Amino acid sequence: MTTDALHVQQDQPPGVPPLYLTGERTLPDVPAENYWYQRHLVVYQWIASRVGGMQVLDMGCGEGYGPAVLAERAVAVVGLDANPEAHEHARLRYSRPGLRFERGLVESHGEPGTFDAVVFLQTIEHVADPAAVLEHLRTLLTPGGVVYVSTPNRLTLAPPGAEKSDNPWHVKEYTAAEFRALCASAFESVELLGVHHARKLRAHELALSLGWDRLHPALRITAPFYDRFTAAIASSDFVLQTGALERSLDFLAICRSPTPRS
Repeated sequence: MTTDALHVQQDQPPGVPPLYLTGERTLPDVPAENYWYQRHLVVYQWIASRVGGMQVLDMGCGEGYGPAVLAERAVAVVGLDANPEAHEHARLRYSRPGLRFERGLVESHGEPGTFDAVVFLQTIEHVADPAAVLEHLRTLLTPGGVVYVSTPNRLTLAPPGAEKSDNPWHVKEYTAAEFRALCASAFESVELLGVHHARKLRAHELALSLGWDRLHPALRITAPFYDRFTAAIASSDFVLQTGALERSLDFLAICRSPTPRS
């Protein structure tokens, strides 16, 4: 397999153009990317279990797998992305009743008071004016609606003491306190959860603490082991929880405004 083949989606349906990894978005069907894909997928699955019967907008949906997951439970889902290649891929690959894809900018797209839930995952770190984007997302909600926002934890993504990681697509990365304050600037109620390793990934963390990183190079099994290990990671190898936010991989903010009284 060539280097390019390692970074392009494999086994796409007929007529669906594959996407390449750029570092800006996460893709399914790229074996080397499976850890990141499953880490994002678990959040979509968690949200999907809470949007049954709702009208949902997924802002910055990328390849389209997220809206497809949400559409398994929601009554209608719109997946929005500005990138023409991602939009075309999503439109061709994911087709089911109640699911459609649109092109547009997260800063301005959408009609006020239209959606019961707005999903905005792993994107706020990419925008120049995140507070304005959150205010815009708030306007799109029906009364009592909810906005779900996720972002990586700077403390576990960037080197110690650094202001951000080396990801060139990220404008700003957040600690838990910074992210909570940002979301609270637009919403009266903000609940923060963290994504953590579970099951085999938690066991891998333990192995690393016991010296696995010294052992596998010495045994010359690094590539064979991680080729199999990475491909076997599932969304169930991650868990969302309220505690230990400073050690979490990503944050998920559940943002609500008060339901107007009748």
